[in-house]
Amino acid sequence: MEKNRRQFLKRLASGLALPQFARVDCPGAAAVSQDNEAASQPYFRTRGVVLVPDDLSWRDWPERVHRAGLTTIGLHHGVSPKRVADFILSDNGQRFLGDCQRLNLQVEYELHAVRELLPRDLFAKNPQFFRMNETGERTPDANLCVHSSEALNIAAEGAVALAKTLRPTTHRYFYWGDDAKSWCHCPHCRGWSESDQALRLENRLLAALRRFDARARLAHLAYSNTLWPPKRIKAEPGIFLEYAPIHRRYDVPYSQQAGLEAKDTLDALDANLEIFGRETAQVLEYWLDVSRFSKWKKPAIKLPWHENVFAADLDSYGARGIRHVTSFAVYIDADYVGRFGEPRELAGYGEKLRRWRSAN
Repeated sequence: MEKNRRQFLKRLASGLALPQFARVDCPGAAAVSQDNEAASQPYFRTRGVVLVPDDLSWRDWPERVHRAGLTTIGLHHGVSPKRVADFILSDNGQRFLGDCQRLNLQVEYELHAVRELLPRDLFAKNPQFFRMNETGERTPDANLCVHSSEALNIAAEGAVALAKTLRPTTHRYFYWGDDAKSWCHCPHCRGWSESDQALRLENRLLAALRRFDARARLAHLAYSNTLWPPKRIKAEPGIFLEYAPIHRRYDVPYSQQAGLEAKDTLDALDANLEIFGRETAQVLEYWLDVSRFSKWKKPAIKLPWHENVFAADLDSYGARGIRHVTSFAVYIDADYVGRFGEPRELAGYGEKLRRWRSAN
């Protein structure tokens, strides 16, 4: 069984073969054909949802994602990448991967990972690996000290080990800092923003991942305490932006949220795009995130869906040149479907993503 799983994951990681197009000898005809083909393709290249393994108790998820015209399912866990790895290695996880491969869906893994990349049990003998808090004490509660080369090396080794089980079909990796947790305040780190500290770690992780997967790319998560872009550290080629405005409102279009009381405004996105670029940038949204609207407590409420807000938000993102869009859809599981019926909002979400075109 274990051998079959390894063989299956190896085949999955190789990706789907690209179609071979016939040679066209007329340059003019080729140009027209390519222009027409480009115009017919959806503007948003990544059109996804992000789920936790428990959501897959509703086994129709891959089929419904496919029917909605989406491209990608990301798997997530709030604190433990190991929980996702355990699921993938289970019979249900193998069934999920098989369904996604059959339906030509991409699979990614979006993870708050640092506390597992650097095992917490190392603290007893090596407190210097871990962050210093504001009172000057080393603590293993979250993240690490990015000025500890050995800590960075261990985390990089952990990233490669995790990638051997959780290998995204897109070659895009998402190893985030611990969820909204503070970074290091030691004398070496305290002058660095939390975004700079995160990027220093990300650069090191990417270098290690590329020795394992030459096509690897790694996300820099702009979110919560790392919402604003780094100022000291430059991103290595292969680092791309993922922007997650968790504190914004969802009853009003994003473009209308400004002023002193507004949170996670588009100004932060624009500042990040200047640093990381637009072509590879992804927004990680919460339009479908029942867990957020339920304040991360069950029983879940029914998704409050504002189609006009979603449509206006796509205009805001598309106008900025963003081509990759996904949304958390956590808590839409078998229990949710049993209580509220199938999430019809998913079809509208997919259709608007698929049909959106730039006005330019």
